[in-house]
Amino acid sequence: MTEEIIIAGFGGQGVLSMGKILAYSGVMQDQEVTWMPSYGPEMRGGTANVTVILSDDRISSPILHEYDTAVILNQQSMDKFEKTVKPGGTLIYDPNGIIHPPTRTDINIYKIEGAKKAAEMGNPKTFNMIILGGYLKVKPVVRPENVKKGLEKSLPERHHKLIPINLEAIKLGQDSIETVHLA
Repeated sequence: MTEEIIIAGFGGQGVLSMGKILAYSGVMQDQEVTWMPSYGPEMRGGTANVTVILSDDRISSPILHEYDTAVILNQQSMDKFEKTVKPGGTLIYDPNGIIHPPTRTDINIYKIEGAKKAAEMGNPKTFNMIILGGYLKVKPVVRPENVKKGLEKSLPERHHKLIPINLEAIKLGQDSIETVHLA
């Protein structure tokens, strides 16, 4: 099993931490893992993305030009990364702020109203965990117990009290993802 993922959006949406939690979850599962963030100097409000590779075999390079899955959280990222999903791959997006939804017919497309669900939860900071939950529903590449361990590893100990709400947000995301198109 090898899963090559790009998660892309604005800085401040939790893009990098979502990737980090996924990477740590893979480590807890004894997988080979790479986590490669990319962001501009403006950080919050600028574009940010992270490439994560999870594999049962050694990873030859963390640099990718095509992805099995793209998780897209803004229009700029849609414009840049929709075309990089491998045929037969998966694109997951939050429609909030997306003016031009994906149009490809050779990939699986899902949407998840992460921003809306986080607002309904009363905690906008859970946005990225709702998105992560949707992704894990479609692509269960790591086991739930390892996601909890990944959260424990990536969050500073002073924030461990937030793990239950993050797990609740992941569950909400799993229950909220919708199929748009299957290739």
